[in-house]
Amino acid sequence: METQPNDKHDSGQLFIVATPIGNLADMTYRGIETLKSVDLIAAEDTRTSRRLCEHYGITTPLLACHEHNEEGKAVQLLEAIREGKNIALISDAGTPLINDPGYRLVSKLRECGIRVTPIPGACSPIAALCASGLPTDSFAYDGFLSRSGKSRRRQIEIIARSPCTRILLESPHRLLHTLDDLRQACGDARQACVAREITKLYETFVCGSLLEIRTTMEQGTIRGEIVLLIGPDTVKREISDADISEALALARDKDLSPSALAKSIAQQLDVSRSRVYDLLLEANRQQE
Repeated sequence: METQPNDKHDSGQLFIVATPIGNLADMTYRGIETLKSVDLIAAEDTRTSRRLCEHYGITTPLLACHEHNEEGKAVQLLEAIREGKNIALISDAGTPLINDPGYRLVSKLRECGIRVTPIPGACSPIAALCASGLPTDSFAYDGFLSRSGKSRRRQIEIIARSPCTRILLESPHRLLHTLDDLRQACGDARQACVAREITKLYETFVCGSLLEIRTTMEQGTIRGEIVLLIGPDTVKREISDADISEALALARDKDLSPSALAKSIAQQLDVSRSRVYDLLLEANRQQE
C-alpha cells in the first residue's frame, strides 16, 4: 500500500495543479510556485499551457500528455520521478482528471508508491454547483452524456430518479436537445441550472424549471462552455432491483472495485450498499 511521504526518499513526486477555467487571475499563488519549481510540466495541450506559462513567467519545460499517449507517457514520467524529478500535471483548464486525461498516470504512480500531491484551484463543475441554488449536500458528476442510443437513455433515466443534484457538461449545439430529453424524463417542473462561461466576461446562470430554462435558452445563440445541473427528484419512489442493475451496467466502465462500485451506486440511488453489492455479485456469477 502506498503511503505519504514516499517510501523512496530519493524519488520525486507528481503535483496535480489546477489552472484557471477562463480568468487568469484565478491561478493560485501555490500553483504558480509549483509550476516554477518542478522539473517538468505534463500538459494536455502544450500550446494552450504555454500561454499560461508565459503569462506568469514560468519557464519549466512542457511535455504533451493527453488521452492518446497517456499510457506510454506514464511509463516515461514514472522513470523520471524515480530518478528524482518532480513533475506537475495540468490540463487545458481547471482541475486535472475531472473529465480530462490523467487517471492512468496517477493510478500507475500510486501502485508504485510515488507521492501524488494535489494543488487545488478552479473546477467548473464545483463552481457551477456552488452558485446554482440547487442542493449541494449530495451531488454526482456525470460529465458528458452519451450522444444517443440505449446508454444515453439509461443515463437520463438515472438522472430522472436521482435523489441528489446531477452535474453534466454539454456543448452549445446539443444543449436544447438535452434539455428536451431531460424534460421528457424528469418533467417540465424539475429544477435545474445552466451555467455558461464561468469566470469569463459573459458568465451567465439561467436557473429555474427545465421548461423555463429551455424557453430562455432558445431565444438567443448559445455559445461557450456549459455546465448543466439538474436538481434532485423530490418524489419518493421505490428503487427496484432493475433500477440498480441498470445503474451498475452503466457504471461498469469506471474501473472501480466491486466494493467501490457498490458504494457509488448506493449513494446515487439512496439504497443500502449491501443490496447493491449482492446484485453486483449475482450479475458477475451469471456472466461466468
